[in-house]
Amino acid sequence: MSGIENSPTGPLDERLRLGAGFAAADRPRILGALSALAPHLSGWEHDQVDLEVSLKDREGPDQKLTLQAWLAGRTHLVATSHERDLDHALVEVRRELIRQIEDERSRREPRKRRKTRNSTA
Repeated sequence: MSGIENSPTGPLDERLRLGAGFAAADRPRILGALSALAPHLSGWEHDQVDLEVSLKDREGPDQKLTLQAWLAGRTHLVATSHERDLDHALVEVRRELIRQIEDERSRREPRKRRKTRNSTA
């Protein structure tokens, strides 16, 4: 296995594209902020995950951060933030994307494996 595969941010490091508004020098900061996303991507092989983060109007009044995910067998997921502080914006899109991933998982989970809401008769 490569060092990337053993890294806690492995899928992120390997599959994250920096879109408009970011330079290669921003990569470590972005990976650090999005690292909590990695465990939520563990259900897919590395080649089944594509991520892109982009920033429009950096440090301007209409700054918009977008994190997109393409996961094999799932819909295209998009999280955005208009937060002006970049670190806060990264946390916001990470949380939103995690929520969307978990919502997708719960919708696709077989009903017989779901906990029943009313377990007492």
